[in-house]
Amino acid sequence: MIWQPSCTINMLKSRAELYSQIRAFFCARQVIEVETPLLSVSTATDPQLESVTANLSTGFGQPSQPYFLHTSPEFPMKRLLAAGSGAIYQICKTFRNGESSPRHNPEFSMLEWYRPGFSLQQLMTDVTELISTVLAPVEITRLSYQNAFRHYLEIDPFDIDDISLAKLATSLTDYQGPEMARDDYLNLLLCVCIEPHLGADKDGQLNPIFLYDYPPSQASLANVYQNEGGIKVAQRFELYIRGLELANGYYELTDEAEHRRRFKEDNDAREEQSLPMIPVDQNFLAALEVGLPNCSGVALGLDRLLMVKENAKTIADVLAFPIDRA
Repeated sequence: MIWQPSCTINMLKSRAELYSQIRAFFCARQVIEVETPLLSVSTATDPQLESVTANLSTGFGQPSQPYFLHTSPEFPMKRLLAAGSGAIYQICKTFRNGESSPRHNPEFSMLEWYRPGFSLQQLMTDVTELISTVLAPVEITRLSYQNAFRHYLEIDPFDIDDISLAKLATSLTDYQGPEMARDDYLNLLLCVCIEPHLGADKDGQLNPIFLYDYPPSQASLANVYQNEGGIKVAQRFELYIRGLELANGYYELTDEAEHRRRFKEDNDAREEQSLPMIPVDQNFLAALEVGLPNCSGVALGLDRLLMVKENAKTIADVLAFPIDRA
């Protein structure tokens, strides 16, 4: 019956235990738990994300104005970092419109944390220690984005020409839609041909993997640098377990002018795709002008982590009331 939760009562208890483990993990490392607003006058400009909007009046009889339910607590948490908070984490609800599938719910739970002074490699170690605490002791393999494509598809994603890439993507995925941008074809190949292999169990044991050093065009708000191979890459990683993407980490971009440029680039892309323009978060930019400390940060999907922990098949198995029961 639809009034009942889609998960079991034991699953609710498992979630509570997971959150207790996470809080103990960060308490032991003196990382402060914070809380920031779900509603904001701005949101992520990324054209791949569609925010949920709400009309809000700030006083009785006052006119309403549009607000956004956040897609991530990233901007306000970085404002806290700029204000001198030190290392922080947050467990919160997050919202992304149009995302509903066996692995997605428009409202989901996220763990996000930031470590001032940490390199991306140190943050990967931090994530490894958390996974070892809440799931099982593991050593997480680290595989570059370039080597993943070389291993599974025998191509270099940084070198293959656009025409060859499009032909390969359409032939291997049976894609029959309109012509897409280069990154869209790369993402298609990654999702269909590579991701299912990433983090597959080995000898019956967890075998997570970090994929790192993405193309600069996929940097989002990560820093871009030249790696040991002499290639410009985005300093970011994603964590996979059993083909499921669980986390997305960045060595954070701190340059205010570059943020402005990327926000404009996003909105230009939105205009080309007839998507709504997103107002730039001026409070976030003001914090960047003061100075965001060098840091690494990561967002981790808690519903998916619980799916792995409990061997759940769908996200509905770990939620009390998914969107079709809300």
